[in-house]
Amino acid sequence: MKEKLENIQKLSKDFLMDTYARAPIAFAYGKGAVLYDVDEKDYIDFGSGIGVSSLGYGNEEFAKVIATEALKLIHTSNLYYIEPQALLAQKLVELSKYPMKVFFANSGAEANEGAIKLARKYGEVCFKQKRYKIITLDSSFHGRTIATLKATGQSRFHQYFSPFPEGFVIAENLKDVYHKIDEETCAVMIELIQGEGGIYALPKEEVQALKAELEKRGILLIVDEVQSGIYRSGEMLASHLYEITPDIITLAKGLGGGVPIGAVMCLRDIFTQGDHGSTFGGNFLSTQAGLFVLKTLSDQKESGELDKIVKIFHQELDSLLRDFSHLFVKKVGIGLMVGLEAKDDEIQSKILEVAMQERVLILRSGRNVVRFLPPLTIQKEEIAEGFARLKKGLARI
Repeated sequence: MKEKLENIQKLSKDFLMDTYARAPIAFAYGKGAVLYDVDEKDYIDFGSGIGVSSLGYGNEEFAKVIATEALKLIHTSNLYYIEPQALLAQKLVELSKYPMKVFFANSGAEANEGAIKLARKYGEVCFKQKRYKIITLDSSFHGRTIATLKATGQSRFHQYFSPFPEGFVIAENLKDVYHKIDEETCAVMIELIQGEGGIYALPKEEVQALKAELEKRGILLIVDEVQSGIYRSGEMLASHLYEITPDIITLAKGLGGGVPIGAVMCLRDIFTQGDHGSTFGGNFLSTQAGLFVLKTLSDQKESGELDKIVKIFHQELDSLLRDFSHLFVKKVGIGLMVGLEAKDDEIQSKILEVAMQERVLILRSGRNVVRFLPPLTIQKEEIAEGFARLKKGLARI
């Protein structure tokens, strides 16, 4: 089987652009929160494909929904009405508890592009003088397209790709946003929990104060929930935990359980026909997948099972923090979007290395944070096994 991995590596080297630093693993299948590679070695997955595989792997009911829809219709385009698309929009609005309208895309970056376009149109048609500037935060991450890359407040992503679109302003923190607002500002775009910026949860009171100030000024608040949304925070939306009503919300990652889908939701009717579009966005397959994911996770939340899993996972993280205080500084994040801040980036790298040796999949975030994004349906036995393996590896550092 080693030859199979080597063949996959060779094919990748020969035919794929070299854009990813890949671990020397090729997975063949999964069950629950466990992945199996081509050598039949098992890995406890605490990363869920960077927060995408919200239902884990090998879910037979999910597979049947996808297969059934594939036999009927996968795609017809948005030139025609699509029943599951309308039903998914209805479900998102109901679960969000916000009176919004929905546009479907294929990814988080596309959803954020839609949000940027909504804000730009709002800035042009709702003010006497055109407004086009969007303020984002330092250490934020909003995508890899040219516009969302510029909106991302991490300069390391910007090398080589200028000139960028104008109108994106980076604030150091929430308090600095007030200093950056001017007569050309149309929106502020934030992640309530910064996924790539160290699993940093913004202070609730500061977010609420900013929302109130923006509302007074007629400036939109865009909340990027691409990673924190769809129960990743323990609630349907992290916005619910912050007790705010954003003007625009973006979603993706966990919404499709692995099937690509993104969504932008807006309180106002800003777009009209022809303003925006997507060939693939919201097709039959992706929206049927989204409906199943939302039904499964909303049921899990309502039953109390999700809250139990979150509690168990946090207890294990607290145990790591106590037992390995020479490695970790503190726990960060909310729900099942959490991390442990290592004492420095060298220790962070060693932790990731021993985790891989023990066949536990975890992620890097920011300079020093070890990130955990397990499937939301992970079982307590899988959590226990994953942390037992992690402790064994950490003992070697």
